[in-house]
Amino acid sequence: MHLLNVEYLACHFPIRGLLGRRIGTVRALDGVSFSVAAGEVLGIVGESGCGKTTLGKTIAGIHDPTEGSVGFAGEQIASPDRKRPVAVRARLQYAYQDPGASLDPRWTLRRSLHEPLIIHTDWPRQQREAKVREIVAALGLPQALLERYPHEISGGQQRRVGLARILVLAPQVIILDEPTAGLDVSVQANVLALLRDLRRMFNLTYLMISHDIAVVSSMCDRIAVMYLGRIVEIGPTKQVLAGPRHPYTRALLAASPRIGGPRLTDRLPPLDETPDPTEVESGCRFRARCPISMPACSTVDPRLIVEDGHGAACLRCGDEAT
Repeated sequence: MHLLNVEYLACHFPIRGLLGRRIGTVRALDGVSFSVAAGEVLGIVGESGCGKTTLGKTIAGIHDPTEGSVGFAGEQIASPDRKRPVAVRARLQYAYQDPGASLDPRWTLRRSLHEPLIIHTDWPRQQREAKVREIVAALGLPQALLERYPHEISGGQQRRVGLARILVLAPQVIILDEPTAGLDVSVQANVLALLRDLRRMFNLTYLMISHDIAVVSSMCDRIAVMYLGRIVEIGPTKQVLAGPRHPYTRALLAASPRIGGPRLTDRLPPLDETPDPTEVESGCRFRARCPISMPACSTVDPRLIVEDGHGAACLRCGDEAT
């Protein structure tokens, strides 16, 4: 049985005009389905505005779904007419892209790390302190750091403190939003190594949101490619990167910098500006930017068809995958 099941998940945001009247809708998520097994790392990639962060926040309960459902450990935890159970919140956690912004600048790191335990448990202070010290040690942070404030530590240390706030609650699933964004290359390597160690140490399952193909290829068992609120390709990471089936995936790989050797998709033109998500056209959403589109693409909305664990939502991907 899968640990996390997402079925036809949608999250729409209203656009308000004069006097608060609704004049449009942003379809940030529009019918996303996938499953994640326990202990797996699933990468979510795509351009800015494709909906990958909204997907993570909707699964985590930060946004309410407009349609569809989220299942966790066999229990439905989110749907348009269902409130998320309180007990689930500790087990499914979201790691923000900017952990420094999620820490109260007026609180010491000790107080910030105690806060989740105060909310989710009835432990006495001594028990909370023991748990905080245990997790801080597991993350390789000095105990003296607990007396500091967020602005007094480095970006890499802020990432570790952000993870510590999550790990004190012993979660099963962590949604990582751009875990290496804004870090030096050497610090990125340390953070990724830490995430691998924590995965083994605490038996964690990751949903990793990233725009960095290199990070995803080194960390993830499977990869899902998103475009304008939908998954257009999903499969084992090595298969997707070695033989992408959707033209958008191939265009993303073509745009990814490489050192030496021919690129897999040099024949594809570079992607132009991302379309307006408030004006989704009929048919395939990628057709206006697609180099292999055909007349049927303007009327047929392709379904995501997965065979042998790898699939794409494209009318011509079977003919053009080579």
